[in-house]
Amino acid sequence: MNDNQKPAGQKPSEKACPICGRPAVEETKPFCSKRCADVDLSRWLGGVYRIESPDRPDAEEADERE
Repeated sequence: MNDNQKPAGQKPSEKACPICGRPAVEETKPFCSKRCADVDLSRWLGGVYRIESPDRPDAEEADERE
């Protein structure tokens, strides 16, 4: 197999894997492998990633108590 050929089922997409930077694979898009997908899931579940919002739940609770 030369450098231009990819293993069967390993079509790379244009974007890189957000975990390791390798080309993403269609089956696990946007990741390059199941391992990188699992690393990402673990980061979400562990609280490494979070989505900030302008509303703070603790501030709303304080307003309700007053």
